[in-house]
Order: sequence, then C-alpha cells, then structure tokens
Amino acid sequence: MTNNAGDEAALQLQDLLMGTENVEDFLGRLAEFSAATLSHAAGAEIECGVTLQRRKKTMTVAGSSPRAVILDRIEQNLGDGPCIVALRTRSVVLLADVDTDPRWPEYQMQLAAQGVRSTLGVPLEIGEDAIAALNFFGSDTGLFTEDIIAEASGFADLAGRSLRLAVRIGTAQSRAEDLQAAMEHRTSIDLACGVVMAQNRCSQEEAMGILTRVSSNRNQKLRDVAADVLKNLTAEEVRTHFDA
Repeated sequence: MTNNAGDEAALQLQDLLMGTENVEDFLGRLAEFSAATLSHAAGAEIECGVTLQRRKKTMTVAGSSPRAVILDRIEQNLGDGPCIVALRTRSVVLLADVDTDPRWPEYQMQLAAQGVRSTLGVPLEIGEDAIAALNFFGSDTGLFTEDIIAEASGFADLAGRSLRLAVRIGTAQSRAEDLQAAMEHRTSIDLACGVVMAQNRCSQEEAMGILTRVSSNRNQKLRDVAADVLKNLTAEEVRTHFDA
C-alpha cells in the first residue's frame, strides 16, 4: 500500500469508525470496504466475512454480503480453517487452491461447492480481550497475489489501530464518568453524615456508623441511604454540582 493509498484508506477507515456505534457495526462496514477495494484491485469479485474471537469463542459477526456471512460460517461450523488459524497464530493464512491444498479437506470441499476457489485469513487486533479476522473469499485461484495480500494486511493494521484508539478513548471516558459519579456519591454521603451529626450530637465516626447500620439493615447502598436522609431533610431530591 503506497503512502497516498494508505493515507486515503486511513481517512476512509476513520470515517467508517466515526459513523458506527459499536465494534460489530464497524467490522461490517470494514468488510464491505475491504471487499470492494480488493475486488477492484484484483479485477474479480472478492467477498469478505469477519470472525470475532472473545474469550476463546469465535463467531461470524459481519460480512460484505449475506453470502459472505454464509461462507464464513462454514469454517465456524467445522471449527478449523485458515481464518481460525489466522486468529490463533496472529498471522496471515492463505489457502491458494481448494483443490490442491491438503490442510482442510472438508472445509475446502464445502467452499468448492459454493464456487469459492481460494481464501485469505487476515488477523485484526482489537484489544486485550478480543481479536478479529478478515476472511476473504475468491471465485478463482491466483487472485491473492503478494500485492493483494499486502493491501489486505494494510487494511487490517489500520482498522486495528483505529479500533484500539477508540477503545482507549471509550475506556478513558467511562473511567472519567465513574470518577464523577463517585465524587457526587461521596459528597452526598458526607452531607448526610453532617445531618446525622447535627441531629444526634455525635462525632463523624459515630454518624457514619449509624448510616452504615441503616444501610445494612435495609439492604440498601450507602449512597441511597444518604440520598434518603437529604431528601427527608429538604423534601426534595438533593443534586450535587461540580464545576468543569
């Protein structure tokens, strides 16, 4: 993939990522984009299915067409093939000719019945707990040349980097929201503790002990007990506020 082509592909993949709501949706768009681009480069139709692996379980999650999904699921049903090996070894796996390759005879026989003559499995790193693979299907042998394989690997690398960045951003946002919620809950508990101290003329430690016992007796979270205390005091829900 040349620099110009790589830059253009990166921009297109970023647009795809920005226009999707989850990983599966992005992988579906990626399958369509990759299949169309490789078909144009090869001068013949190439279809693409996507296999996702989470916690050692693999499943077909997307395809460039309904037929691509069906083709990808052949391998899932059999439990072995180039795409699964690509996931396991984190490397590109080529099945150049279904008639002559000795590795997966049952799989290759089913591909041949579907008019598929060659396949290419390309791993796509997503994050710590998941990995995907692009499973390309060709209607003839000789379609997956070195240039085509390099281009497919380039898509997977760019897409993986985009996804990992999105996951990191999403994780950071989630942590920030969790911290904000924790700060608000802490403030509510501190305010409720002050109310109990005033009502019972006790220390902060004793007031916290009272709130904790109520929480245990009611089988209710401490922050909810605190909210009830403040609500009873003001006859309306108390909302905390933090400056940005």
